[in-house]
Amino acid sequence: MSYLDELFALHGKVALLTGAAGGIGQALARGLASAGARMVLADLDLAAVRKLADELPGSDHVPVALDVSKTKQLEQTIDDVLARTGRIDVLVNCAGINKREGLLDVSEETYDRIMAVNLKGVFFLTQTVVKKTLMKTGGRIINIGSYNCTSMLGGVSVYGASKSGIAALTRSMAIEWGKFNITANCIAPGHILTPLTVPTWEHPQRSAYLRERITLGRPGNPDELIGLTLLLASDASGYMTGQLYNIDGGALAGGQPWPFDTAY
Repeated sequence: MSYLDELFALHGKVALLTGAAGGIGQALARGLASAGARMVLADLDLAAVRKLADELPGSDHVPVALDVSKTKQLEQTIDDVLARTGRIDVLVNCAGINKREGLLDVSEETYDRIMAVNLKGVFFLTQTVVKKTLMKTGGRIINIGSYNCTSMLGGVSVYGASKSGIAALTRSMAIEWGKFNITANCIAPGHILTPLTVPTWEHPQRSAYLRERITLGRPGNPDELIGLTLLLASDASGYMTGQLYNIDGGALAGGQPWPFDTAY
């Protein structure tokens, strides 16, 4: 085994990934499986994760139907997973939903649904996994946040609040569960091109607005989130915990520069 394999490989480890059928979820599933992890692919769309399980490198991946907002079902789901896999080493909380509308337009039903999936679901699923296994074995928790953890756009008030909550929750997980040899970190993707964001990138005003605010001038690709995910899932990140990591093409750094004098 090479030095890099020894440092970053996930052979013999089981990774539970929620939202596995989404654009980002599928990319992370491929990356983790390629590094040797046995994947538990959890999503509302069972047919999609069954198909994904067959396409991933390695074998014996486990597709699971899961609605993280149904908190009463979480314990049985994790019991079923552990009965099949015997362990969970890495938990990646990637499931999330959004509805773009103004603050004054949001109904209580919409608010509750977004919060139930994006924040409450992450809270109680992670709590369940820690109680059932990670507090005994240690492991890695990776929460998928958002650019909206730090900066906002119009029409994403509830989503942004939920993802800001994920950043704070990650810090709580890190400080309370460090004694169990658990690390918890949050990856905040910027403006990533997925099937769900295609309408935004095809919109003439919104796409121009975003490109001006992204230093690299383009949307991110879901595969560009894999490297950091592998780092945080592997032994290479043993002393990294409680942090928010932005992968945003330089958007938070300042976006495109204004005109300035230069010979180049």
